[in-house]
Amino acid sequence: MKNYRTYKKCIYALAAVLLIALQAFSQTYISNGWVADNGDGTYKNPIIHADYSDPDVVRVGNDYYLTASSFNCSPGLPILHSKDLVNWELVTYALDPIIPEDVFSIPQHGNGVWAPCIRYHNYEFYIYYPDPDFGIYMIKAKQAAGPWSEPVLVKGGKGLIDPSPLWDDDGKVYLTHAFAGSRARIKSVLIVNELSSDGTQVIGEDVMVFDGHDEHPTIEGPKFYKDNGYYYIFAPAGGVSAGWQTVLRSKNIYGPYEIKTVMAQGDTDINGPHQGAWVKTPSGEHWFIHFQDKEAYGRVVHLNPMKWENSWPVIGIDNDGDGIGEPVSMFKKPDVGQTYPIVTPPESDEFNGSSLGLQWQWHANPHISYGFPSGNLGFYRLNCIVRPEGVEGLWEVPNLLLQKFPAEEFTATTKLNFGARTPNEEAGFVVMGEDYQYISIRQLEEKMVIRVVRCKNARTGGSEEELHVEDFEGGAIYFRVEVEKGAICSFSYSIDGKKFKEVASEFEAKPGRWIGAKIGYFALCEGTTNDSGTVDIHWFRMSK
Repeated sequence: MKNYRTYKKCIYALAAVLLIALQAFSQTYISNGWVADNGDGTYKNPIIHADYSDPDVVRVGNDYYLTASSFNCSPGLPILHSKDLVNWELVTYALDPIIPEDVFSIPQHGNGVWAPCIRYHNYEFYIYYPDPDFGIYMIKAKQAAGPWSEPVLVKGGKGLIDPSPLWDDDGKVYLTHAFAGSRARIKSVLIVNELSSDGTQVIGEDVMVFDGHDEHPTIEGPKFYKDNGYYYIFAPAGGVSAGWQTVLRSKNIYGPYEIKTVMAQGDTDINGPHQGAWVKTPSGEHWFIHFQDKEAYGRVVHLNPMKWENSWPVIGIDNDGDGIGEPVSMFKKPDVGQTYPIVTPPESDEFNGSSLGLQWQWHANPHISYGFPSGNLGFYRLNCIVRPEGVEGLWEVPNLLLQKFPAEEFTATTKLNFGARTPNEEAGFVVMGEDYQYISIRQLEEKMVIRVVRCKNARTGGSEEELHVEDFEGGAIYFRVEVEKGAICSFSYSIDGKKFKEVASEFEAKPGRWIGAKIGYFALCEGTTNDSGTVDIHWFRMSK
């Protein structure tokens, strides 16, 4: 019996050690990026330190679902899930491919999927999203995880942006939207249309319900709600980086609408706090999710408390009592009845599965030839794709496999093998934006070389500059990018995965067209071949 008790104690002790180790591993893995949950009942902003631009959120029961702009990145319309509005998991994409499919088979920087709106009505999820060059589309699904329907063009036309539907108490359906001056040649006004009962087509006139030119220029991003007898339109104004959040209200769907500024930057360092979603919790709390533009880091997601005064919302904390809130940096977490585990969007990838991790997007609709998961072989294979005719550099290259910057500071390391078959094939690890820099292996006529290349002002035709070149003997190689505050990037490589050699000077990452900087891979060749070279990516690991 004594031996049994001793054995039992040993088993319990071993189990405790394993549990501690597992928790430590789990925490280390999760905290490789940005963790908003402080673990003590509070959170810090941003709740997602990654580029989920123009976020919109809907609550269904005790679950919250977020979608965001995805522009030309494919697949589009990410769907994130949360139980507490602080911890968010990326679960799927609602749009794959982006349509028109042939148009988006080549990069369309800044075009594509702009600010969407997600809603839940009659046991179905709806997303209304705009393409500023084609019009306003709608997709729907029984489950947020999909499958999602094919897009239906609800309202065609150039410059129609930021749609938001409203199902009224009498069964009628309405849509509000704004205009992009770059296409429509008008902006700073909000429109309301009546829709058919199924929400698929406009049946009413375009009614202008607000003109913001005088006091609220560039008003856009409207979100439609009805509460306590009022129609509310939450709409940002003043521009992405320096704007503010307004709310309009009226007892009539077509107005006239009163307007009030309800949140502004004030004395905080959170610029342009606007455009997002009003959410009510089952416990009766009110919250607002919005973005902040942080240049290379993209439009990161914030959560702010919201209260009501005289049927007007106040978002954030109103320290001076003027009815205009300021965003918070830290606050008590929403009351959702219990504590949920820390969850963050994915970053690292061991490439062990039969599909790409959800963190990866292409810079255009992908072709089957771009790459393949290898299942249990443990790598993702990129094929060297012929550079598009007349294209220099990477700006117009479609087969860029990239993910968002996940935090202010991080280190990204990858291991790969390059199997070149013809001269001038190249595979690289890139920080991509309007300025970009990459470290690569390139096959020349007689040898392989490691290169570091930088391009400034890629969108306006900037040329690549080779900063470093040295011979490479072949075999496995490790590339690393270390990112410090201010999006300052250092590039290095290693032959053994232990000792890294830093090459070239520091590089300051820049945003792309309406998106933050991204990090990932490319594989290219020059000319045509019937059997191009390949690069096998063994893993991508993010650490602090």
